[in-house]
Amino acid sequence: MPEIGSPVVVVLTEQPVEGPDAERVLALHEGEQLVYRVLVPADTKRSVLTEVVDALSLAHWREAAAALREGSHRDGQLARTEAATVLATTLAALRALGRDADGVITDDDPVPALEAAVQQHGAREVVVVTRPHAVEETFHRDWASRAREVLGVPVLHTYAGTGQVG
Repeated sequence: MPEIGSPVVVVLTEQPVEGPDAERVLALHEGEQLVYRVLVPADTKRSVLTEVVDALSLAHWREAAAALREGSHRDGQLARTEAATVLATTLAALRALGRDADGVITDDDPVPALEAAVQQHGAREVVVVTRPHAVEETFHRDWASRAREVLGVPVLHTYAGTGQVG
């Protein structure tokens, strides 16, 4: 187990980090005793246009149609329940791999909570795990790009389920 005062890595994710994704995140710090702080935003607000373009750019036709059907309003309780599931799954996966991990659910825009977590815990780096977001990434408005603008620590962006770095 990590000692008190162990270095902290903050993980910001919108999807469960488990299996190969968890192993990839932990492989970044192989042999080190770190504490992982996981942040998961409750996505209660979203841009339908952005979500449709993202899905279409990946040829995910069903997801694009579903985004159009759902519209821009999501039930806040449903969003928090989904975020709680993502958080619990991610924490369980990291702990099953022998790591010290805890986390919280943040508001829709997680960057202020990310900045606070980095400062509060003296985090040495941030790992952002998302699915591809073509529109946000093109205009550098994705979480990782925004975090790089305000944090004084390295920010790595990986894509869930792919092993690709953004």
